[in-house]
Amino acid sequence: MAEIIQRDGTWEFDGDALRLTPGRDKSVGLLRRTLGELVVPLGALAGVSLEQGRRSGRLRLRLRDGADPLQLATGGRLAEPHDPYQLVVEPDRYGVAEYFVDEVRNALLLDQVPGDPVDAYLLPGPGVPLSFSAGDATASFDGERVRLEWNWKTEEAKSASGTRVIAIGEISAVEWHPAAGLDNGFLRFTVRHAPTKAPPKYDPHSVDLWGFKKDPLMALIAAAVQARLPHPSASATPAPAPTAPDTRPRLTKTPARPAPSDDHDALLRRLRELGELHRAGVLTDEEFTLAKQAVLRRM
Repeated sequence: MAEIIQRDGTWEFDGDALRLTPGRDKSVGLLRRTLGELVVPLGALAGVSLEQGRRSGRLRLRLRDGADPLQLATGGRLAEPHDPYQLVVEPDRYGVAEYFVDEVRNALLLDQVPGDPVDAYLLPGPGVPLSFSAGDATASFDGERVRLEWNWKTEEAKSASGTRVIAIGEISAVEWHPAAGLDNGFLRFTVRHAPTKAPPKYDPHSVDLWGFKKDPLMALIAAAVQARLPHPSASATPAPAPTAPDTRPRLTKTPARPAPSDDHDALLRRLRELGELHRAGVLTDEEFTLAKQAVLRRM
C-alpha cells in the first residue's frame, strides 16, 4: 500500500487500483469536488510522473488513450484545479511522492501493462442523474436522455423552439470546450441526421459557455454521455467487405516460433531484473520468490 495525503487530496495505491480523493482545500476545483472519489484500475494507466518545483510539485497520471470517457469528452482540456489526474504536492512531501511513483511504476512493470490505446472504456464515467446550470442553459442527463432548458440569456433564434430533449440513441458525439480568451466555450451534442455548423450561441444542440465558475461541471455531463456512446475504436476500423470463398488448395504451414535461445535469454534478463528489484527493496522476499518461480516454470 502506498499513500500520499495533501491539502489538495489523497492518493492511495493498493497494487491493483489507485483511489483518488479530492481534498477540501479552497484551491480544489469545483469539478473535482463534484466528481468525488475516483478509482482508476492499474490497467487504465500508461504512466505516472512527479514534477518538482520550488514552491510545489505535481503528481500526474497519464491514462491509456480511450480508457476514460471524461478525457475523451474534454480532449484533455481540463485546467489544473479541475483535472482529477493531478495532485499538488508540497516540497516536504517529495520523498513520499517519489516512493508513490516508484510503487506504481513497478506494478506496471510486474503486471506488464501495455501503454497502447484501449478499445473499451476502463472507467465508468460520472454517475447519473446529473443536472447543471451554466452559460445559456440548464443541461440534464438521466442516462437515457439529455434535456436542454434555455434561460433568459439565450439567443432568441435558439430558444424559440423550446426545451430540447435528445435521446442517447440520437447522439453520435459529444464534446466540451472551456472558454479561452475572447472565445466562448461550449458543450455540444452531435445529433444523427441533424448536423449543424452553427456557432454554439445559435445551435439548439449546444450550450454556450462564457468562462464562469460552473462551466467545468458541463464536462461531467459530456463524460456521462460519452460513457454511454459506442467506444471510438468501434468505428475506427470498418469491417472488410465479404468476399467469395477461395476454394483453391493451399499448403498448410506451421507457424514460426521464436528460437528457444531467444526465449531463454529473455527469461534470464527477467530474472536479473527481479533480482535487482529485490536487492533495491522494491520486492519483498515473498514477492520475489513467487515472481522468480513463475519465470523458472516458463524455462
